[in-house]
Amino acid sequence: MKRRDLEKHLKAHGCEPLRRSGRGPHDFWWNPTNGLAAPVPRHKEVNWITARAICDELKISRSTQK
Repeated sequence: MKRRDLEKHLKAHGCEPLRRSGRGPHDFWWNPTNGLAAPVPRHKEVNWITARAICDELKISRSTQK
């Protein structure tokens, strides 16, 4: 799935970007309703298994795209 589609899904479920990793290839997103955070890769394409794991880590519904 495209990273921008994953980010749209995260925003639709109330998540916000927390910070950008200075040297690493990840951004950190957090869910303000429960205080959980997760790294999101900055690649153009994100593996759907990784996208599901990010959603699980933030405790939001899984993305339906594969």
